[in-house]
Amino acid sequence: MSQNSPPLDIAAAEEHLINFLSVEGVTGQEANIAAAVSNALKDAGVPASAIRFDDANKRIPLPTETGNLIVNLPGTRPGPHLLFSTHLDTVALCAGAKPRREGDRIVSDGTTALGGDARTGVALLVVLAETLIKNNIAHPPITLLFTVREESGLHGARELNPSELGGPVMCINVDGQLASDLIVGAVGQENWEVQITGRASHAGVAPEKGISATMVGAVALVEARRDGWFGKVVKPDGHGTSNVGIFGGEDGKPAGDATNVVTDYAFIKGEARSPDAAFAIRIANGYKDAFARAQAEVKDDNGATAKVTFLQQTSYPPFELAHDSPVVQRAKKAVEMLGMEPNLLFSNGGLDANWLDKHGIPTVTIGAGQAEIHTVKEYVNLAEYEKGCRLGLLLATMED
Repeated sequence: MSQNSPPLDIAAAEEHLINFLSVEGVTGQEANIAAAVSNALKDAGVPASAIRFDDANKRIPLPTETGNLIVNLPGTRPGPHLLFSTHLDTVALCAGAKPRREGDRIVSDGTTALGGDARTGVALLVVLAETLIKNNIAHPPITLLFTVREESGLHGARELNPSELGGPVMCINVDGQLASDLIVGAVGQENWEVQITGRASHAGVAPEKGISATMVGAVALVEARRDGWFGKVVKPDGHGTSNVGIFGGEDGKPAGDATNVVTDYAFIKGEARSPDAAFAIRIANGYKDAFARAQAEVKDDNGATAKVTFLQQTSYPPFELAHDSPVVQRAKKAVEMLGMEPNLLFSNGGLDANWLDKHGIPTVTIGAGQAEIHTVKEYVNLAEYEKGCRLGLLLATMED
């Protein structure tokens, strides 16, 4: 590593990571990990008065134990106000994780995922605060943000009130694998769902008197695929992707409960993604039109049709930073100072950065070793985690 890198206690950094990986905190249930982070920050010398929670959880439309955790580190020298962010929650597959070191990796016991997404970021932000304080390293004003419910829809970042952050001019988000990979943009996502209410009848005695909700759904999805709206979507005026993720009945039950009854209800849910928000909406509208045509096609013997209710909502907006923007230039310079080659990426998945950018805070996302995320094969590459920690420290302390 370059001599430009601030001092790093690698053993302490790894200990923080193991500790945070051991604390359960699946999405929506972040109270315990938030408490562990708060305690670690206090132990590192952050005053309790500088640690607080916002009320974003009151605006999130899903049960959420706590708001976003916000930490203020007053500047000890002039410079741009920096925001460092990551998310507290993990996917449900991480519940009960038992992390252990195996060579140059931290792994789980193979029965759960690990939670490196994004406990590597959680640990990095704590290491950042601890290192600055214990080594009395000069730095500009810094705010640390630990969001909730990232994994279930970027809710914490979406419901964040940016005025509570003190006016940062740029952000480094930690939620990736390689420290040298700088995510400077990401697609937006439009969610859609449809409820189809048909009419039940005996499928053997009088099928013509029924209106099959499953058939309406099946016809609509075939129509959408024929029109080029399913999977990889490429049109003259835009491109993106879409998927149909759920096809069932009420409250997670199957659509229908017997083969001799014409199905009277079906629920279908999907998504559309694109680097262009308007085109993501256009993909969702393609599905809407397909369901309207299917509704008109599937009738009973009197010509009656099913009731089809189609709803869509923006999950998160797309964004892309100019490569010459201050935050991208700062991140590139720091990566190069550490002897690495910066790799600017555009992500096909959503990040807290999508909403932070929408809130007016240009955000670059870096990695810190998480790998094979959301699977039982998940691990943390400790060499990459060290690089991420060093990069975070340099970004926090380098001169403009």
